[in-house]
Amino acid sequence: MGIVKALEMDGLDCRALFKQLGLDFDALEDPDARFPQDSMTRLWQLAVTLSGNPAIGLNMGKVVRPASFHVVGYALMSSRTLIEGFQRLVRYQRIIAESADLSIRQLKEGYGLILTVHGDHLPPTRQSAEASLACALAMCNWLTGRSLHPVKVLFQGAEPDDPEPYRQAFPAPLVFGAPYDALIFHRADMEASLPTANVAMAELHDRFAGEYLARFSESRVTHRTRQVLCRLLPQGEPKREVVAQKLHLSQRTLQRRLLEEGTCFQNLLDDTRRELAEQYLAQPTMTLLEIAYLLGFADPSNFFRAFRRWFDTTPGEYRARLLSQTVSDARTPECTTRTP
Repeated sequence: MGIVKALEMDGLDCRALFKQLGLDFDALEDPDARFPQDSMTRLWQLAVTLSGNPAIGLNMGKVVRPASFHVVGYALMSSRTLIEGFQRLVRYQRIIAESADLSIRQLKEGYGLILTVHGDHLPPTRQSAEASLACALAMCNWLTGRSLHPVKVLFQGAEPDDPEPYRQAFPAPLVFGAPYDALIFHRADMEASLPTANVAMAELHDRFAGEYLARFSESRVTHRTRQVLCRLLPQGEPKREVVAQKLHLSQRTLQRRLLEEGTCFQNLLDDTRRELAEQYLAQPTMTLLEIAYLLGFADPSNFFRAFRRWFDTTPGEYRARLLSQTVSDARTPECTTRTP
């Protein structure tokens, strides 16, 4: 629910946003639920458009608490030092988000927490990475009980027109246009003892987190299959045997696991194409022929027939309605009014 609180700080109606994007708002209550990164990309894009605040991702640092990350947060709290906590964060980060990779590097300036956000197919927004960096620093402050001043903060994004929100969120030198997103901390800060350290509890949380990660990794075949489909579609319609090979599963096991999760290969392929079609049509520069190719249709007429089956309209008519709705929503006064 952290992202909801962050967006509501700018007066946005998150339930309405989720509905507009076709996302299940109630799934936020389920700690096992996951949203594709492309859905989060579209959410951040819409939030920026409606709020007029390109730094909206930084709000995440104001609302995050260890409990926001469930068992991972508690494992961090019981760590002896921040560096030990970060090592746990790297180990268990897939419990929090599957679309981000974290790593820790020893640099000459200190310890670097390096972040990489992967899109399913769309390039992720800068807000997604900035929200993660703001969360990480806020967690450090919460765990240490004091305000840490990083050596520097690196952003891949270009320097914004108004850097003041970044200066307020990160009390450190800011580097924009960097090769990666990262927080660089002094060694002394990272190696100092934490007031919440508890070795026995850390071992217990490690066990819980390890068991959770194992269950999650084994059960989410649907998500992994969807990611493979997104990568293969531009090469033509993916065959089940090829996808199974990519997942290191037999065709029989893949189909069984998908059935256990309430779907099947053909339905998942159809659903993935439909969702990607919506995302691509929201990009005005992409032609309908390009979209048909990216969705793996050898014949564009097959794309048009599938699209009419999905949405009972043509791709051109759908795009016109979608763009018109986005412009209309952006101009609605209620959308930009801040809540008291």
